[in-house]
Amino acid sequence: MFIKDLKNSKEFIAGDNTILRELIHPGKEDLKIHYSLAHAVLKPGETSKPHTLKTSEVYYILEGQGIIFIENESAEVHYGQVIYIPPNSVQYIRNKGKNDLKFLCIVDPAWQSEDEEIL
Repeated sequence: MFIKDLKNSKEFIAGDNTILRELIHPGKEDLKIHYSLAHAVLKPGETSKPHTLKTSEVYYILEGQGIIFIENESAEVHYGQVIYIPPNSVQYIRNKGKNDLKFLCIVDPAWQSEDEEIL
């Protein structure tokens, strides 16, 4: 059985400038999965840095509202929405609300530093 509490996950500033806590990564835990899962926070008025991943990514919005930018498209996003980000897409997200924008990041296959480029 594997259970991990968000509050026991180390918080750090990711390369894209979001506040991140890695929850699950198959390279760090003995898990039979191929994806990684992280909890991200973006403060009001902030925007993550544009970046690309060689892998696919899914965001699930837990709290707040923002604007997601993927390649040449943008859309408003809010609690309860899922956003699919194709591999190699330029992506970033802006918090347009008055509260923290909180979301889950699912990367498949699991996130690796060599797969990400900050623009």
